[in-house]
Amino acid sequence: MEKKIKKELFSWAKSIGFALIIVFICRQFIFVPVTVKGESMIPTLENNNRIVVSKTSSIQRFDLIVFHAPDADKQYVKRVIGVPGDSIKMKDDILYVNGEPYKETYVNREIKSNKITEDFTLHDIAGLSKVPKGHLFILGDNRLRSKDSREFGLILEDSVVGEVKFRFYPFNEIDVTN
Repeated sequence: MEKKIKKELFSWAKSIGFALIIVFICRQFIFVPVTVKGESMIPTLENNNRIVVSKTSSIQRFDLIVFHAPDADKQYVKRVIGVPGDSIKMKDDILYVNGEPYKETYVNREIKSNKITEDFTLHDIAGLSKVPKGHLFILGDNRLRSKDSREFGLILEDSVVGEVKFRFYPFNEIDVTN
């Protein structure tokens, strides 16, 4: 009887160990859960939302990403506005990427203000005409409350943790992000 109990316990220990190894591998190389902190991404994401970040995604313009903050020992969630080779300009609250205007439906425009985003060019911020290879230009959706490339400049692509794929909390707001 005692031999059967030991065998059963060993079987459970192997299963639990295997599950822990799978979880570790997934968190290290495939995806990671992250908690949003702050108001910089309202209305898209809010403080304390829980999201899943894919570490295997190819980052494209307008993707939501998590990256290691260049000015603090934490991670930020922002939107990629410029990828390598892009020229960026904001004029009269209209975003221009490579000279083409974009309607930013994700920007928080609920705030009563004449301008949500001040006028700027990539040259004003980084002294460059185009986003260089290995860098990204990022902005928060809540432009009046966001620390982003306007403040700390371009970020390194190497600092990106991954792309936001899924919000899983709060439960009544579960959705897949684009």
